[in-house]
Amino acid sequence: MENHVRWGIIGVGDVTEVKSGPAFQQAEGSSLVAVMRRDGAKAADYARRHGVPRWYDDGDALLADPEVDAVYVATPPDSHADYVLRAAAAGKPVYVEKPMARTAAECTAMIEACAAAGVPLHVAYYRRAMPRFARVAELLRDGTIGEPRAVTVRLLKRAETWPEGQAPWRVRPEISGGGLLVDLGSHTLDLLDHLLGPVTSVTGTAANRGRHHAAEDVVTASFRHATGVDGVGLWCFDAGQELDEVEIVGSRGSVAFSTLGEEPLRVRTAAGERLVEAPYPTPVQLPLVQAVVDSLLGRGESPSTGESALRTARVVDTLLAGYRSEAAGASEAAGGAGGVQPPPVDNRVP
Repeated sequence: MENHVRWGIIGVGDVTEVKSGPAFQQAEGSSLVAVMRRDGAKAADYARRHGVPRWYDDGDALLADPEVDAVYVATPPDSHADYVLRAAAAGKPVYVEKPMARTAAECTAMIEACAAAGVPLHVAYYRRAMPRFARVAELLRDGTIGEPRAVTVRLLKRAETWPEGQAPWRVRPEISGGGLLVDLGSHTLDLLDHLLGPVTSVTGTAANRGRHHAAEDVVTASFRHATGVDGVGLWCFDAGQELDEVEIVGSRGSVAFSTLGEEPLRVRTAAGERLVEAPYPTPVQLPLVQAVVDSLLGRGESPSTGESALRTARVVDTLLAGYRSEAAGASEAAGGAGGVQPPPVDNRVP
């Protein structure tokens, strides 16, 4: 792996079709040599369509492949910890999809396993490396809006409904760790960690108002970053409108942007409002994959690691702790297993 990283993917589902999979083939010093999916026919089909030399229907077989230097784990979150621990035992560096795992406890186990094995662990919070948000960081650094003082987050989405028993894994807490806060909202929380520094304290509430599935659908938060920037957030996935807006307010202006969309950045100062074009790259994960490859080859650093993703997981855990505890209690009272167990409630984020 001196000048080139040969990748294997565990779990070639939808996210790997256009967002990530092609990035391993397009990044400089990188190639995709093997893929795995438990459904062998689908693994073979993916390999054929994407020009990948080998496919497997067993994760351990891919990990044992001597021509696979590093592994991308793109399965649902409930199996992230297991596959990362297996990859570490096999001595393979890992790039794992977000959310890193269902809880901070699982993230910690992954970090410890990789550290013990001496292999790097990277996480696919790819907005940290996107030019769109590098432009936001530049606006914060160059004094355009003055000293950052506060940040507001609002993510509103209309509710989706499914036939009973057919909800996708993203809103099944036993698989995902929660609902769309974990799947979508974590992107913004992680990005703000990158732009404004780690969150040092957080409080919030979570509830299931729409009852369309088992996960939370309304979350509120109040938080403070290490840089002194205070924030408030609202995530509502049972709303009558669609809105995705983050606004960082400074002493001389503000910058507002969408985390999940490609709308222009809106910069407001005493001189008025201007729009800054900031489109997504194609494929969207390419900048971060390139940074991970460069890190593995000793020619750069990745902005998204197990340690940075753990901080995001701790914030999510704190926001969902009360709801998880209530849901576990209700499940136990009904004779169920209780689902994902909540971490201890502590608004001090280490």
